[in-house]
Amino acid sequence: QLQLVESGGGLAQPGGSLTLSCAASGRTLDYFAIGWFRQAPGKEREGVSCISTSGVATNYADSVKGRFTLSRDNAKNTVYLRMNSLKPEDTAVYYCAAHLVCSAHYYYYDYWGQGTQVTVSS
Repeated sequence: QLQLVESGGGLAQPGGSLTLSCAASGRTLDYFAIGWFRQAPGKEREGVSCISTSGVATNYADSVKGRFTLSRDNAKNTVYLRMNSLKPEDTAVYYCAAHLVCSAHYYYYDYWGQGTQVTVSS
């Protein structure tokens, strides 16, 4: 069974940066694409970014393109989401999730972390 644990959330000022980590245990991440999703209060869960098993392919939601960068270190069984130029509308609980391939649809993902809160405010 694959377990995912997110970390790195917190409070950031507008224009600031945070790096979220998604650490896996129980199984190797080598065979999983990893997606990041976020959910703000009263809103639906939305896809933020996804990285393929090899890390060669990444995709991003238009709202974060050019500001967020997703990378993975399979040797450390960890995926990183670097978030720059943060905006108040980035405030949400961020989740990482694993599936065999990237998908924009959260319901395809088999394994989920517990989430980490990101708050962007001055």
